[in-house]
Amino acid sequence: MQKSIVIIAAASALLAACGESDDQNVVNATQDAASVPVGQMSAMTLGANTVEGYVTNAAMGDMYEIRAAEMALERTQNAEVRALAQMIVNDHRAASEALRNVVMTQQIDVEMPTELDERRQGLLDNLRDADNFDEVFVDQQVAAHQEALTLHRGFSDNEDAPELAAHASNVVPKLEAHLEQAQALDN
Repeated sequence: MQKSIVIIAAASALLAACGESDDQNVVNATQDAASVPVGQMSAMTLGANTVEGYVTNAAMGDMYEIRAAEMALERTQNAEVRALAQMIVNDHRAASEALRNVVMTQQIDVEMPTELDERRQGLLDNLRDADNFDEVFVDQQVAAHQEALTLHRGFSDNEDAPELAAHASNVVPKLEAHLEQAQALDN
C-alpha cells in the first residue's frame, strides 16, 4: 500500500510540473481520485472487522462529511447542492452523536478521534481550493458515501459488538439517501 501512495505522490508531482493552466486543480483531482481506493480498502478491512477500526473510521467519516458540507453551505449558490449539504450536516451530526453515545454507554475502550487523518484533511484542503467547488464537492461526496456504506454494511453483522453493529445498520439508510442524491447531482 505504501508503494501505491509513493507512486500516486510521484504522479501528482509530475502533473504539477506539466505547465497546464490549472495545474493545482489537476493535482487536487488526482489526489482525490487516489483517495478513493485507499478509503474503500480501509473500510473493507480494518473498519469492517475491528471495533477500533470501525469506530475510528466512522467517527472520522462523520467529521469529514460535516466539515465538507459546512464548507458547501458557505460557498455554493446551487440550491440542490445546498440541500444535499444541509442533509449531510444534519444526519452526520446525529450519527456522530449516536456513535459517541454507544461508545460511552457500552464502555468501549476506543478513543474517539478529534482530528481528521491526513487523507481526509487533504480532501478538505482540495475542496477549499477548488475553482469548480460544486463539482468537486459532489464527486467527493459520492466517493465518501460509497466508502461509508462499505464500512457500515461491513460492520453491521459484527457479533462481537452488537450495539455498534446496530448503530452501523441504523445509519445505512441515511447514507444510501445521501449517495443517491449526490449521484443524481453528479449526473
